[in-house]
Amino acid sequence: VQLVESGGGLVQAGGSLRVSCAASGRTISGATMAWFRQAPGKEREFVAGITWRGPITNYARSVQGRYTISRDNAKNTVALQMNSLKPEDTAVYYCAADPADLGSNRENAYEFWGQGTQVIVSS
Repeated sequence: VQLVESGGGLVQAGGSLRVSCAASGRTISGATMAWFRQAPGKEREFVAGITWRGPITNYARSVQGRYTISRDNAKNTVALQMNSLKPEDTAVYYCAADPADLGSNRENAYEFWGQGTQVIVSS
């Protein structure tokens, strides 16, 4: 499956942004979908995930209450709504898919990755 992120950009602190991930080549049905991010000079980290079964959502503590992950299986897309953004949210955001639907927050559970979309939050 190919994953393509979109919707990144520059936003002021306190603002909102929505990033999306479109899948092609294979349906996301049956897969856990997740967002990770990597800030300059830091390791890539889990942000949010949503399973196929349930679905069940899971968030990193740093974004809990500010971010919302959703999926549209009919459109083969996943979105991440980001509110109350902070400068420390600045990063490249990556979409990932786990066909085994493990609901994991670990990178190595995810088989497919997008190329990333840049989000910059100015203070």
